[in-house]
This record gives sequence, C-alpha cells and structure tokens, in this order.
Amino acid sequence: MTMEIRVPQLPESVADATLVAWRKQPGESVSRDENLADLETDKVVLEVPAPSAGVIKEFKVAQGATVKSGDLLAIFEPGAAAAKPAPSATPAASAAPAAPVAKSAAAEKLSPAVRRAVEESGVDPAAVSGSGRDGRLTKADVMAEASKQKVAVAAPAAAAPVASKAAVKAVAAPPGPRAEQRVPMTRLRQRIAERLVQAQHSAALLTTFNEVDLTAVSELRARHKDRFEKQHGVKLGFMSFFVKASIEALRKFPVMNAAVDGTDIIYHEFYDIGVAVSTDRGLVVPVLRNAENMGFADIERQINDFGTRARAGGLALEELQGGTFTITNGGVFGSMLSTPIVNAPQSAILGMHKTQDRPVAINGAVVVRPMMYLAVSYDHRIIDGREAVQFLVAIKECLEDPGRMLIGI
Repeated sequence: MTMEIRVPQLPESVADATLVAWRKQPGESVSRDENLADLETDKVVLEVPAPSAGVIKEFKVAQGATVKSGDLLAIFEPGAAAAKPAPSATPAASAAPAAPVAKSAAAEKLSPAVRRAVEESGVDPAAVSGSGRDGRLTKADVMAEASKQKVAVAAPAAAAPVASKAAVKAVAAPPGPRAEQRVPMTRLRQRIAERLVQAQHSAALLTTFNEVDLTAVSELRARHKDRFEKQHGVKLGFMSFFVKASIEALRKFPVMNAAVDGTDIIYHEFYDIGVAVSTDRGLVVPVLRNAENMGFADIERQINDFGTRARAGGLALEELQGGTFTITNGGVFGSMLSTPIVNAPQSAILGMHKTQDRPVAINGAVVVRPMMYLAVSYDHRIIDGREAVQFLVAIKECLEDPGRMLIGI
C-alpha cells in the first residue's frame, strides 16, 4: 500500500518554497523521520521527514521546482525495503561496499547545510571530527577537511620546478572566449535583495559616525573572562557589551527603537535586538527577545546558539521575525567603516567595525588605545540628527565606562 508525501504546512507569511534537493532516491530504503528533501523558503530551510520506514517509489516534483503547502512531492511505500543486490562470487567483492555504508550512516546525522557541503566537496563525514555541539559535524569542519585534501594533492605538483619563464608561457592557455556561469539566486538572497531595496526606497536613510575606546571593556573582559566562562559555560565576548550599551541608549532615546506605520509612529516599550549573522546562504537576523531582561551570559549563550544554527540552516522562522533594533558587526571580516542599511520596518541599526590599536590624544598626551568606529544608520523621517548623534554618544559612554550600565546613568 502506497502513501503520498506532501509539502508540510509552511510557516505563516510564507507563500511557497523551493525544493532545493532530494536527499533520497527512488528505491532507496529510508528510516522513520529521516530527511527526504530540503525545502528552502525566503527565510529558513525546512526538512521533509519520512512518515515511517519504507521506500520512495516515485518523485512527483523535480529538484528546483516551486511548491506550496500540501503539494504532492512523492509516492512512498511504507514498510518496503530496497532490493538487495545479488551476492558476489568472491569474498573480496562482497566486502567492498562496507565503506559506503558507514559513510551513509554518518551522513544521516548531518544538517542540510553540512550534507550539501559533504556532497559538493566529496569529504567522507565519518573521517572528520566534529567541533559542534555534542561532537556534531559543522560545515566549517567539512570545508577545513576539504582544504587539507586540496593542499595534499597540490603539494607534489608545487614541488616540480619550472624550467624557465619561456616554459610557463608555452603551457599558458591560448586566448579565447572567457567562461561565465549563471546561477539563480537562492530564495533567501532574493528576499534580502527585496528588503534592502525596499528600505532604500521607503525610508530617508542617513548615517552618523563616532569612535569608541574599548580599553575599559577589554580590561574588564581580561580580568573576568576565565571565571565568567567557568561559572556560565560560555565565553565573555564583546557583543554582550554592545547589546547592553544599545539598550541603555535606546531607553534614553525611545525614537531609535520605534517604527513608522503609515502616518503613525509606534514606540516599542520592549527591546527585541536583532543580531546579524552571516551564512553561506546569506545574511540572517535572529532576534534576542526581551533583551533588556537578559544578563551578559544569557546574551552570549543565545548569540552563540544563533550563529551555530544559522550556519547549519537550523533557525526557526519565528526566531527571524520582529525585532525593534539591529546590530551588525562587519569588524569580524575586517571592515573599518561602513554605512549599514536599516532592517525595515525598524528605524535604526548599529554598525560595529574592526577594533584596531591607534594613537589618540588623551589629557594632552598621545597614547595607543584599542579603537573602533561606530556607525548608526537611521530613518530621518522620524529621527533627527541630534537624537541619532546623542544616541551614538550614549553607547560610546557606556562602553568607555561600563559601570554606567550597572547603575543606569
């Protein structure tokens, strides 16, 4: 008796999805809850689990097709087993398939993003040690192993001496047409493009800058980081300081935490802080709900969890919705200065940048301090320059004197 595999109910506000990959093939045995296919929406990747052990009999939708809730994906036969190959005449031949079986077993535990990386790189997941939670394999682990293998293969070729410059010219490819490759945008990339263009067209965006001396924060972290990690099980990073400082500044300037709705201004009396996370699929902004009630350890723990699950494609849609203010950190990629784009319908976004030792004048003397440029982009329709500048100064004061955040001044 066969049954139909259909697109599960998509999250609210998501109209359709793209079937980006079939994870099993017709005739292949699957276990209960094993992932059959990946569906990509404009925000998250969803898995289609097998309802029971059995075999896929037939695909009804091709890879790359757009589907909606309830659409028929495949015909499934519960309880069936894949046909076993005829036994080999020689013992050596019968033992050969053992390695692929082990590899498949390891692959079953991988997230969609990691599985995709394994398939593209050809790395055996069973041979790689995972650095994720509970020893799970991450995409970074796979890419690192792939790089090692490339280096190992390239080393013998690099050792061969080049006879002369003339020889190099002799083997150079002749001039001719240059290749191009057309690749469709992912659903997430399309959504990012749409929202960024919308923000540029619907808001009067302006950016103001300042710089902050991170000496006090750096010294505080150095003094307490070991005890903090031992007590809370998470490292004390910089991001929690910036989240806390932003909340203090938002309390002083509520319009920075507001949003435009037609001819009204909505003042949020809570602080849902979005933290931009870069992934291979694009930028996502998971939200710290009621961040004003979170301690430093809670913030660091939640941000670490967001980063891990975002890169593995494991964030839930509700974790990406809402938000009243956003923080983005281009400094992790080496950016010295930028003008971040507001995450609509929010009205402001804080941009962090690379911390760099620079000479600064303090009390008439030139000293070297760890300095960072800060940027805040804002919607000039409801936020005046005075408020934006003073907001950034308030963040600067909290970071240069972290004690302010403890006594609320």
